[in-house]
Amino acid sequence: MRRPVIFCPKLMVDWLENICEIRGHSFKIEPCFEEGEWVGAGEPLIYITGSFQNLVDLETLYLQKLGSACVAAYNAYTMCSYLPKVQFMAMDARHCAGSEMAEMMAYAASVGSEAAQKEHDAVGFVGNANNSTSYFFNQNKGLGTMPHALIGYAGSTLRAAEMFAESFPNEPFTVLVDYYGAEITDALAVCQKFPEMAAAGNISVRMDTHGGRFIEGLDPATSYAVLEHHIPRGIRQYRSEQELKWLVGTGVSAAAIYYLRDELDKAGFDKVKIVASSGFSHEKCRVMGSIKAPIDVVGTGSFLPANWSETYATADIISYDKVPTVKLGREFLLRKDK
Repeated sequence: MRRPVIFCPKLMVDWLENICEIRGHSFKIEPCFEEGEWVGAGEPLIYITGSFQNLVDLETLYLQKLGSACVAAYNAYTMCSYLPKVQFMAMDARHCAGSEMAEMMAYAASVGSEAAQKEHDAVGFVGNANNSTSYFFNQNKGLGTMPHALIGYAGSTLRAAEMFAESFPNEPFTVLVDYYGAEITDALAVCQKFPEMAAAGNISVRMDTHGGRFIEGLDPATSYAVLEHHIPRGIRQYRSEQELKWLVGTGVSAAAIYYLRDELDKAGFDKVKIVASSGFSHEKCRVMGSIKAPIDVVGTGSFLPANWSETYATADIISYDKVPTVKLGREFLLRKDK
């Protein structure tokens, strides 16, 4: 591949081995790295040896199962590394082109997460939003929060929380607080209604505020003031326009997260957790990590590759009947041990 990645070969290798069994063929499959290892741009990923006649029609299919997973794993790895104390939940499936892609992306997130756990002692991904691929995260079902549809159906954020508690007594819940644009008021109202659950840490509030507005109580000036209070050096560093938006702009900004944390703590709800979602790419995670934003959980699908051309893996023949030969310019692919 033409960019650095985290090695994610299992789905490709399993598929090739299954084809071998179905067709009665035999391929020698030699991964160059262990699953979860970092791979530099241009480094060979796997060597496959077998009959050209039996391999030729498989090339496109096995490449489809490798490149995008490796890039998504890299993105997941960097996200978890930037926010090592934060739990992540994979919410990517609705953006995937079918169940096969959803499987690849869940697998990739789990591999990238495990790499960050090993190298940076990160918490990483603890689950995902659907049942079918939850096993990649050692879960037997998907995880999630209240959907916006429930809040709208209930008619108020508080009533939605009450309905959930009536349906699932004593079960922890995560309530969306942005539906009616009253993030602070609604978060506090839910906590005041269920003070024992809040004190036990069994309530989480999820902020998914639309990027076209500030959360309740903030504007540009107060957003700057919030970050100036908590981490002045962070806001005074050089920042791009996009980074400034993530820090003090509309939507789920760092200032918004700090402000919600402050208001919960002032009201005595310091055990209530904050779930942040909305565009949490690895770059946004880097910015949030740089100023220690008080996030407990990130819900994200933004580890999906943003630039699909970066996911293209290619295959080259490097020898015929054990005689090394390769397309001119691709000599770096030849085996070093031969």
